[in-house]
Amino acid sequence: MTQKITLSVPDLLHEKLKAWRTSFNFSKMFQEAVTDAIQRKEELQKRFSEDFDIHEIVKRLKQEKLIWEKQFHKKGKAEGFRWAKAAHYKDLLYVLKFDGTYQLISDPKMNQYFEQIYQSTDLAKYADSGTVDHEQMFMDGWFKGVLDFWHQVKEKL
Repeated sequence: MTQKITLSVPDLLHEKLKAWRTSFNFSKMFQEAVTDAIQRKEELQKRFSEDFDIHEIVKRLKQEKLIWEKQFHKKGKAEGFRWAKAAHYKDLLYVLKFDGTYQLISDPKMNQYFEQIYQSTDLAKYADSGTVDHEQMFMDGWFKGVLDFWHQVKEKL
């Protein structure tokens, strides 16, 4: 059974919600966000209330890392698909034939684009973390998004 609730939002957000109503399932998005927030709070409370051994802590951290990496992959895939939809044909072919997945970030043709993406995503926040997992996961997702788009359109060209 589902229950209805009343939610207050600022006027500007309300206008945007109305404008995008047909593109999103706001109820589902809200449910997922609240479920995730509650789950994190419950897990945090559980951690403080129980004694974990090192094996349990490592297991939990591995799981959290996997989820974190999947989020970067998902963001990368969505961004790659978005880029591919707007890309010129020759740029799309350039990326599809590019040799060296991670070197594309510093390629002269794509450097400015990736610099903007880097600053507008969580990638910039984690730049000094000492790991490259997030960048690799983002780029793997990005190429997956481009390839998914290409597979949808190539037979129609």
